[in-house]
Amino acid sequence: MNQLTNFTKGFIKENPVFVLLLGLCPTLGVTSTAINGLGMGLATTFVLVMSNLVVSIIKSMIPDKVRIPAFIVIIASFVTIVELTMQAYTPALFEALGLFIPLIVVNCIVLGRAEAFASKQSILSSIVDGFGMGLGFAFALTLLGGVRELLGSGNIFGFELLQGDLMLVFVLAPGAFIALGYLIALMNRVAKS
Repeated sequence: MNQLTNFTKGFIKENPVFVLLLGLCPTLGVTSTAINGLGMGLATTFVLVMSNLVVSIIKSMIPDKVRIPAFIVIIASFVTIVELTMQAYTPALFEALGLFIPLIVVNCIVLGRAEAFASKQSILSSIVDGFGMGLGFAFALTLLGGVRELLGSGNIFGFELLQGDLMLVFVLAPGAFIALGYLIALMNRVAKS
């Protein structure tokens, strides 16, 4: 399979959030701001790339009976690295993301890519797939967080863009569902064009 196709399918044809509707718990839970969405997306990208790499390297050594538990241990190791790194170097983001960082371990995007792709493909294809799906997830979370932040508070990444009467519902939980629904509809419209 073409490496460019592996990379771009995470953005367009198989975007984890807008097309596959995977990983919606962190998508809805942390995207009150663009920076939270970007932080969670990049953390998940790192875990995806590294776990895909390791799974692809050791896939022939893992017995079928313990394949899924072995993948979870691999993923949990990289999530621990991300969690400790964020806690040490970006404590404000770490506090904002909270419980959603350890939940990357059970994110169906990460485990699904390890099982469906990395355990069957070459090392390079697995790395490229991890980057494509991870950056597609990061794009979706950042876009959703940006829309919610802009409409709810008038800011994006701390820069004030709008003033006046804003729709505060977008910084609350219902705003995540509303914004996600409209973005999915928009992405479907763009994909059909």
